[in-house]
Amino acid sequence: MTFQSSIGLRSYLSSLIAFFLILYSGSVLLNTDHYIQAERPLDAEEESRGNEDLFLNTDQYIQAERPLAAEEESRGNEDLFLNTDRYIQAERPLAAEEESRGNEECNFFSGRWVYDNATRPLYSGLGCSFMHDEVACEKYGRSDLKFQHWRWQPHGCDIPSRFNAVRLLEKLRGKRMVFVGDSLNRNQWVSMTCMVESSLPAEQKSITFNGSLMSFKVKEFNVSIDFYWSPLLVESNCDDPVIHRVSDRIMRANAIEKHGKHWKDADVLVFNSYLWWKKPNMKMKVLYGSFEDNDTNSNLEEVEMSHGFELALGTWSKWLQMQVDTNKTKMFFVSLSPTHVWGGNWGAADNQNCYGETEPITKQGYIGEGSDYGMMRRVETVVDELRYKGVNVQILNITQLAEYRKDGHPTIYRRQWSPLSDEQLANPHTYADCTHWCLPGVPDVWNEILYAYIVSK
Repeated sequence: MTFQSSIGLRSYLSSLIAFFLILYSGSVLLNTDHYIQAERPLDAEEESRGNEDLFLNTDQYIQAERPLAAEEESRGNEDLFLNTDRYIQAERPLAAEEESRGNEECNFFSGRWVYDNATRPLYSGLGCSFMHDEVACEKYGRSDLKFQHWRWQPHGCDIPSRFNAVRLLEKLRGKRMVFVGDSLNRNQWVSMTCMVESSLPAEQKSITFNGSLMSFKVKEFNVSIDFYWSPLLVESNCDDPVIHRVSDRIMRANAIEKHGKHWKDADVLVFNSYLWWKKPNMKMKVLYGSFEDNDTNSNLEEVEMSHGFELALGTWSKWLQMQVDTNKTKMFFVSLSPTHVWGGNWGAADNQNCYGETEPITKQGYIGEGSDYGMMRRVETVVDELRYKGVNVQILNITQLAEYRKDGHPTIYRRQWSPLSDEQLANPHTYADCTHWCLPGVPDVWNEILYAYIVSK
């Protein structure tokens, strides 16, 4: 018996079967898409959603897994600098923070003097164990002490950090720093010893004298901060640290080793040489030979002071190239320290000088007539040539900031090395020292800038 369904029933069953087949196929497709999402890499999933979802989802994923620096990198440079700056400030010492910003961002040498009765002076002039009488103004009767309370403020930035003696000594541990030059460089060295020694107990500090070499030593850190008297840099008849006032100045043009052997092992060298090339109406005699020669006069050539200066710089430059380990030694050259001898330059009477001055000059860009910027350019040229040859010397351009400080000199408030005449006593202007600087005072700022270069590099 053969069973035959009606046409209506067969049509109904076919439709029902087709419906279930369609339903099953859709389910398979949905499940397959889910399966692929579960197996493929995350970036493929995000790529299928488009770039916008890619950045949103990978950012969310990576934040949970990666270090902070990578998280910031994905957010772009702006967030990177903001977040890493916060992170590093919390973890690193101040000097490292400043180093990351770069000294090039701040011109230390362009600015103004700000009266600061809170953080200045940096030490007591009467309390400094190693103060020299030629710059001990308070000791020798100067009563207007406002000159001690001025702080140098660069335009639009700050000198990176306040001077910290212990931090400097840590940086110099086991090392030697030597100031080489004339009495103005000694002025800066005395400032540095006072800035450092004020933080040390008596048993940790000492000072020794050995001819042209003066050494300030810190026992715990095995640090030596020295001064070496060499006013012309090269060998000369002015090399005696006590008796050096001579009527004729004689230099040995190519002779520097006699001096250099005393500071060739230094880790930090701070040079200067301007003042002794500036005596009015004097020429330099250049000796081609030895001071021990019997017939010295026959080997002399008389030249302008500027030419002698160039000869000395050339010899100094060659010595640095041959004798200094540039991987070890940091070198600095301090620019011209201005005098305030002609009161007419800043509006006082023409016959007046720095005596009696108690305020800085406020005119921006003031330059006194005694400052020879041509000499400074000669140094810059030599330093540029050295840099090209791989020898880096940083110029500490203290000239402009010191130009403003007509109030900062010892004038009559210092030890007088010879008796004063009645005429001098009647007119203090005639023997006022308008060349050197009272301490505490202007050279402390020179050392703050020097400190910034040493500790942040």
